[in-house]
Formats: sequence, C-alpha cells, structure tokens
Amino acid sequence: MELYITRPMPETVLDRARAHFNVTLREQNTPLKKGEMRAALVLYDVVIPTLGDLFTAEVFDGMESARCRLLANFGVGYNHIDVAAAHAVGITVTNTPGAVTEATADIALMLMLMSARRAGEGERLVRAGKWTGWHPTQMLGLHLGGKTCGIVGMGRIGQAIARRAHYGLGMEVIYHNRSARTLDLPARQVDSLAELMAKSDCVVIAVPGGPETRHMIDAQALAAMRPHAHLINIARGDVVEEAALVAALESGQIAGAGLDVYEHEPKVPDALRRMENVTLLPHLGTAALDVREEMGLMAVENAIAHLEGRDVLNPV
Repeated sequence: MELYITRPMPETVLDRARAHFNVTLREQNTPLKKGEMRAALVLYDVVIPTLGDLFTAEVFDGMESARCRLLANFGVGYNHIDVAAAHAVGITVTNTPGAVTEATADIALMLMLMSARRAGEGERLVRAGKWTGWHPTQMLGLHLGGKTCGIVGMGRIGQAIARRAHYGLGMEVIYHNRSARTLDLPARQVDSLAELMAKSDCVVIAVPGGPETRHMIDAQALAAMRPHAHLINIARGDVVEEAALVAALESGQIAGAGLDVYEHEPKVPDALRRMENVTLLPHLGTAALDVREEMGLMAVENAIAHLEGRDVLNPV
C-alpha cells in the first residue's frame, strides 16, 4: 500500500511506517492546498494529515472511487477534517487520543502560572535591561493557591488539568461539561458556562474544536468573568472569539490571558502581540519529542490495522 505523510515526522515514526508501506513524505511544513489534498486522495491508499490540512467537504466532492480509504490524522483534534463528508465517500478517519493528554495539560498549567504571575512580562523586562531591582510592589500578580480554577470541557485533557490545578497548586476546581462526569478527583460541575466564568479566578478552555464550540467563549461569556481573572486557551483557537477577547483585555474587563492557539493560526492579531498582560505560545501543546513520536506511531498503527483488514484503533 502507498502511504502519504503530509509533514516531516520523527525518524522512529518514519521507520515504523516504512516497514509496512511504500511511504511518500512531503518535506514541507506548510498546510496542503486543495489540489494537493485531492491528488493525495487519488494517488495513495492512506494519508496521514495534520492540523492545517483543511479536508473540507469540497475536497471530498466526487471522491467516492478515490484510492484513499483512510485519513489517519496526526493529532487528537480533527476539526480540520469534515468527517461526515469523508464518511459519505467511504473514507475512514482516525485520530490520536491519549497521546497528547499529559503534555497538553502541562502547557495549560504553565500558561496559568505565566499569565497569573506575569512571567512573560517579567522576562521581557529583564531581557530589555530595564529591571532596576527587587522592591515590595514590583509586578504584583495573582497567587493561584486557594483560588478557583474553572475548566470548560472535562475530557481527558480537562481532567489532567484539574489534577494539576488541585493537587499541584491547591486550587478549587469547578467545571462545565455537556454531560455529567464521574471523576476520581475533587471537582464540582456547575450548571452553566456563565456560572463558571463568574466564579473562576482562572478559566481554562479544554473543549474539542468544531462548529459546536466555535466562539463558545464570546463577548457575553467574557463579560461574566471577574476583573482579576485570567483566560487560558489550549484547545482550538476559534473556540474563543478573538476580537471579543482583545476588547476584554484592552478595556481591563479581565486581567490577562495565556494562549497557545489562535483563531486564524498562525496569524496572531497585532493587538494581542502588543499587550503586556497576554502570554503567547506558538502552539506548543504537544511539542515534546516523545509525545510527537507517540502521536505519529498511533497514526501509523491505525494505518497498519487498515492495511491488515482489522478495525482501526481510533475511529472518529
């Protein structure tokens, strides 16, 4: 079988893939264009795409007889793939759940601390040679111990964040989730998003991307937050209405934000880049070698299952 991988991958992943497939590796780190995606569906049995490769319904149009029967997505999030349209033409879609959980939760905790304690601002001060020395009222931030962490979305990643916030920082954890959860840690489900936003000192977004969650955090949700509160997003950029977030930050409606994802990624608004009370990361959620290896190997294992006529491991 012919396998197409749309981005450079760790060597361990490529070695595993090459042991089972004729592998074509695209050496660019830019997203596929529409013509490239359609060509891949025609030319290869399996494609391993990733974030940015926008497999829209238009890409799948007329692909009922295409050679490709599996998109083994590299990543747990798959809102860049129109899964219904893929299924309609007989193409299975898989993802890599579990592999990203702990690493993404680590980034959430880091952003919580960086935003609340003004770490990015402080580092810029030192690097610019403008630090004049310690004094009692210098760069006073928010101590998170004993405060309330509100988590929007209590799946694997949300629960991993909750453990870090409660057991690591001593925070009370509340959460908003579409369904009830039975948890093995102290956390309380609240009735509405508005209630969570109003009661939290730090709000962490951990929901999947997609049409159901697009602009879930809008001007109304942000208006419910406390003036000293911080918003953290490690989910998908368009879960937060970016223009509304900029307005809330500029007006002092909320104290700060820590972002690893952006609505129009990789474009980051100038307004966000100018603000000292915003911590900005370049989508580092899973950026650790062992994590990326595990993600890639999981995608390849889905492809191998398809090759051998077995059920894929992680269908979506």
